[in-house]
Amino acid sequence: MIGFPYPPPAAIEGLRQLVAADPDLAGIIPAAGPLPWRVRPIGFPGLLQAIVGQQISNAAAAAIWRRLQAVPGALDPVQLLTFDASILQGAGLSRPKVAHAFSLAEAFATGHLAADALALMEDEAAIATISTVRGMGRWSAEIYLLFALGRPDVFPGGDLALAAAAAALKGLDTRPKPKALVMLADGWRPWRGLAARLLWHHWRFLTGRPAMDDLPLQ
Repeated sequence: MIGFPYPPPAAIEGLRQLVAADPDLAGIIPAAGPLPWRVRPIGFPGLLQAIVGQQISNAAAAAIWRRLQAVPGALDPVQLLTFDASILQGAGLSRPKVAHAFSLAEAFATGHLAADALALMEDEAAIATISTVRGMGRWSAEIYLLFALGRPDVFPGGDLALAAAAAALKGLDTRPKPKALVMLADGWRPWRGLAARLLWHHWRFLTGRPAMDDLPLQ
C-alpha cells in the first residue's frame, strides 16, 4: 500500500466535518498524530492485495505482499493464470488463497471484472459485483473501494479492528457486532470511510503499531 503524508483536499474538508460532528473523533489526530493517507492500485492488483490480507496479521500480510510483488507477472491476471500454484504458495499464500487468486485473475482476464467498470458503479453495486468472485467477500470489496477507489462513505462493519477502536473510543464494555457497528457509524455519513481511517489510526496508536502499516487492520 502506498502512503502519502497528507489527505487530499476533499478528505481534509470531510475530516473537518467529522470532528465537528463527533467530539470523540476530534481527539484522535491530536493524540495519534497526522492521519497517514494510504492508497492501493486499482484493478486486479488492489483486489489481489485484499485477498492477501484476509484473516492474517498486518505484518504477515505485508511480508507476503512484498514477496508476491517481486514475482514477475504476479500482478497481471493473464500471466498469473499461467502460474503453477507452487509459485504463489512459495510467496506465502495458503492453498485457499491461491485458489481465490486464480479465481480473481480469471474474472479480470474474462472481463467479468474490469477496473473501469467498477469505478463507475455505485458503492453497493461494486461491492455486489466484486463479491461474486470466489474468495472476495464484502470486507475485501469494501477495502478495495476505500483504498483503491477512494470512496468516502464506505465503512467495513465486519472489521475487527474498527470494532475494537470504536469500543475504546466510545467507552463501550464490549466490541460492537457488525450490525451494531454499522448503526454506530451511521452518524458519520457521508464520511464513514474517513471515520474508518480515523478509527484504524486510533487503534494503531492504542496498540503501539507503527503509524504507516502496509495494510489496513482487520
